[in-house]
Amino acid sequence: MIKNQIAIVILNWNGKALLEQFLPSIMAHSSSATVYVADNASTDDSVTFLQSHYPTVKIIQNNVNGGYAKGYNHALRQVDEDIFCLLNSDIEVTENWLNPVQELFDTQPETAIVQPKILDYNNKAYFEYAGAAGGFIDKFGYPYCRGRIFDTIEKDLGQYNDTTSIFWASGACFFIRKSVFKALNGFDEPFFAHMEEIDLCWRAHNSGYHTAYVGTSTVYHVGGATLSSTNPKKTYLNFRNSLFTITKNAPKNLFFLIFTRLLLDGLASVKFLLEFKVSHILAILKAHGHFYLRLPQLLKERKLLRRQNAHVFNSKYYDISSIVWQYYLRKRRIF
Repeated sequence: MIKNQIAIVILNWNGKALLEQFLPSIMAHSSSATVYVADNASTDDSVTFLQSHYPTVKIIQNNVNGGYAKGYNHALRQVDEDIFCLLNSDIEVTENWLNPVQELFDTQPETAIVQPKILDYNNKAYFEYAGAAGGFIDKFGYPYCRGRIFDTIEKDLGQYNDTTSIFWASGACFFIRKSVFKALNGFDEPFFAHMEEIDLCWRAHNSGYHTAYVGTSTVYHVGGATLSSTNPKKTYLNFRNSLFTITKNAPKNLFFLIFTRLLLDGLASVKFLLEFKVSHILAILKAHGHFYLRLPQLLKERKLLRRQNAHVFNSKYYDISSIVWQYYLRKRRIF
């Protein structure tokens, strides 16, 4: 059996306080892996702190803050291990968290991407929003998770302690084979941040790769440490990048999907209006504006991806046609 080497790569931007808080658990429970910190041109003293307190951590210094996508693309070119673990700086890991993931990669060569169970650091009995127990997507590109559908978050009662196939893995704790990351040309850098991991998983799916969830590995995630859910920029990135992802990867009926998303995103704007969140309505409008400006380039990328993966590109990517319908009209709250 081949034993793959794991590199834990933490992307940091002005996150000294987070490194102080969460790096100790990573160092204590990850002796089998090599730990890197990829610094996205921080202006605080993160790098100095690492050099003085964690001399065994390998530091990769990016020249600019290119967000999650560009930051990792640049950093991972300098990492030699077989498996990349992209780990948010606001995650606490647990004892033996790497062992089940390592075993899966070692024994299942068809598995390319893996996510562990992600629980809420501030309320450890519950799943955490960004990934929970593995992600899926509906026909119109809206993501949801086992353990979290929109704002409904389940308590962890062991119901997702399994190992199973999922559609997308959370970027908060994202394992991927180096060979696959390279074959897929990494993250799409114009995404900057948010949903770039869903785009990558969808491209992996369309290339015939397998994504899995391992419920016997647990981490705790703070969430929103870089950009909170109340920030309109997060709304902008999520809505824009979701449209980018559909356009590049959905197998057919593209313009029907985009038209439907226009209507559904309009309903989201009405919801924000009723909540007096005008800045979020403007964020959705901005997201659509930037999407239409980029549409010609996205269509070129779509054509190229279809040509590269014609044998699997039309495979089904969803189990639920509309999670919006299921959640808001049928009142389905549990996966």
